[in-house]
Amino acid sequence: MFAVFAAEQQYHHDTRTRENERRILASIRERSAVAPLRLDAVSAPRTTDATVRTARAAWPRPIGLHVHEDSATACAAA
Repeated sequence: MFAVFAAEQQYHHDTRTRENERRILASIRERSAVAPLRLDAVSAPRTTDATVRTARAAWPRPIGLHVHEDSATACAAA
């Protein structure tokens, strides 16, 4: 009797999982079908500028500690 109950539970679990995956795939298909129609969905390519990046410290510093440009010993003092 326990084997029958376990088999039924496994069947129901597999059915629910399959239905959930089917709904997710249908949603993905719907979104991909609508995406080319939306012009605002296409964003401008991201540009990176090397001058925007801050200079990296020569040693690791604790999280939350910022390097001050005017003091070379900011990390040692903190």
